[in-house]
Amino acid sequence: MKITNKYLMFVGVTLLLASCELDKEMEGQYIGGEQNENIIAQRPNMTVAAVNGMSAKLNAFATVSTAEEPDHNDYGVAAVYQTLEQGGQDMPCTTSGYNWFNNSQTYADRIYTSSLDELIWKTFYNHLDAANKVLVLTEGTEDPEMLIYRGQAFAARAYDFLNLAQAYQFTYAGHENELCVPIVTENMTLEEKQNNPRATVEKVYEQIIKDLNQAIDLLEGYDNGTNKDKIDEAVAYGLRARANLLMHNWAEAAKDAEKAIAGGTPQSLADVSKPTFNSATADSWLWGVLITPDNDVVQTGIINWPSHLCSLTGNGYTTLTGSFRYVSSALYDLIPDSDIRKQWFISPEGTSKLVDNTTVDGIPVIDYFGLTPYANVKFGAYQDIMGNTTNSQDWPLMRVEEMYLIKAEGEAMSNNPNAKQTLENFVKTYRNPDYTCTASSAQEMQDEIWLQRRMELWGEGFALFDILRLKKPIIRKDTNYEAKVQFNLEPESQIMIYRIPQCEMETNNGIKESDNNPAAPQPSI
Repeated sequence: MKITNKYLMFVGVTLLLASCELDKEMEGQYIGGEQNENIIAQRPNMTVAAVNGMSAKLNAFATVSTAEEPDHNDYGVAAVYQTLEQGGQDMPCTTSGYNWFNNSQTYADRIYTSSLDELIWKTFYNHLDAANKVLVLTEGTEDPEMLIYRGQAFAARAYDFLNLAQAYQFTYAGHENELCVPIVTENMTLEEKQNNPRATVEKVYEQIIKDLNQAIDLLEGYDNGTNKDKIDEAVAYGLRARANLLMHNWAEAAKDAEKAIAGGTPQSLADVSKPTFNSATADSWLWGVLITPDNDVVQTGIINWPSHLCSLTGNGYTTLTGSFRYVSSALYDLIPDSDIRKQWFISPEGTSKLVDNTTVDGIPVIDYFGLTPYANVKFGAYQDIMGNTTNSQDWPLMRVEEMYLIKAEGEAMSNNPNAKQTLENFVKTYRNPDYTCTASSAQEMQDEIWLQRRMELWGEGFALFDILRLKKPIIRKDTNYEAKVQFNLEPESQIMIYRIPQCEMETNNGIKESDNNPAAPQPSI
């Protein structure tokens, strides 16, 4: 295979910083109050465009770099989740060469001048800003369609705050009074945004729950159908399930997850017995980023998530340079042999039932792509054609499988006797027919469900947030991590969370240097 994409010429370019100026106002002027109904009546397309803009913000190209000289890790929310994954303990990859997320693996991005830090911040605040625009346009409306848009915007804003809160401060429980992130709402003036201090964790979560309560009311009965890039009732319940899990509202988390489960069906054992997780058409996907061949991130060739994560693409950093994303040998060893999810990774012997009997151009897949032990084959190539040079796979934001695991954890931690049955039914039906849950306490159940989450959601952006939520250590020693990053971290080590980025410090007078998270020393072996 040859490296033909022009963007490979930019590998090694110094990461660029951009201003933290977000889209502060509507085009032209601020719109609010009695003007809203006139705007909706006269310019309905403006509202629709704003709603579509929310989806587009999650698939943005060159957010912190430039289109002329792009950073190759600057491709939207999927890049953010790749950043977070590499700050955990389950995704080893090269620490040099073509890994554009190496700084996340070494924690060198936990400085306030880091472009990856800026990418996290801007991705969610830009998406939040787009949601606020929709809320301004729909304020006071009674039009049913506009009310759905309004509900989607409330849920989108809650999603952003939920991600920001977990990236920039330790988990809710025990840290309620710690400084979190600035709260930005739809009717704030530019002056207020530029003098906006960090709110406490508790205040941010109050905003999250308030927004989700409104979203659920407004989205009642609404199903996104094939428009999986739009938030519907099930997604709103799923987001509130995530929030309640973080807040230790266990019974409420289980109830919300059950509501979300009504919106989809897990992928079957047969479905996941081949590389997949590449299309929002799957019934299990409640919400996702829909990516089409004409999207900027696809047109770049290799500046997109399949290039960095899919081991079966015909045009990516993984297969063109051998920069595969591996599973930790420690996690791999914990997966039962009877569980299909063990086959999502190449075995130490160099096999996987997902690809053993397949070929590309007459060559066995493992040989064609040069797949090595522990490399993932979880994510399918575009249109399920191995070696496809188009990287236009969709990105999952919420799958119904996650909701089953939230339901089980919520039940377990609220002493609901149905917890073990919920977990066993899911795993036995969809992933491992031989599974039996042996946990005998709520804590053991929580740890078992965490293991199931690590297996099921590997690579999708949950790993670090779960470590923080559960206050677990990061363990990399005696695994297949490279020597440079084979260290352990104690629970809630300061370096696990990010610092408020430089661009925000320069544009928001409400945050002083003393308000930033403490700088943490680099971990040592």
